Amino acid sequence: MPEKPQLQRSSLLMAISGVAFIGYGVVFLIWNFAGGGFELGVETLNGVTRAELSAIDPGIVHYISHLHVATAAFIISTGAAVTGLTWYGVRRGYLWAWVTALIAAVVGLALALPMHWLDLFAYEWLTHLGPIYLATIVFVVGAVWALQGLLAAEPRT
Repeated sequence: MPEKPQLQRSSLLMAISGVAFIGYGVVFLIWNFAGGGFELGVETLNGVTRAELSAIDPGIVHYISHLHVATAAFIISTGAAVTGLTWYGVRRGYLWAWVTALIAAVVGLALALPMHWLDLFAYEWLTHLGPIYLATIVFVVGAVWALQGLLAAEPRT
């Protein structure tokens, strides 16, 4: 079955989002080692800088760093999965690839992003979450558009 132009364009949007997830994860990882704060847009926690916290208890800073590396790894690996599934599966009309890409992206975002709105700490949300929200919006637009193309195409196995 030849590729449909709608699936080519919509899967491209989804794949670009996957690459953006990878980019965000890489920046998250680099920021852990080279940034002055805790995360992008999070320079202090309750007014305490990373350096001040490290002077009080370096073990806590190392633990936070450990969690950030793990988080970055999962953001990067999710982005790689989304990119591969959409570029090689959705573009060719495989509904299973669309479902799997959606699960990979949505589960992580659905679990991680709500924690940012519980008002447990203050942060500069545009810097901290803006890039991932933009990538998510592009992903959702591409996913809806791709689903329309998948449902209109003859089934593939």
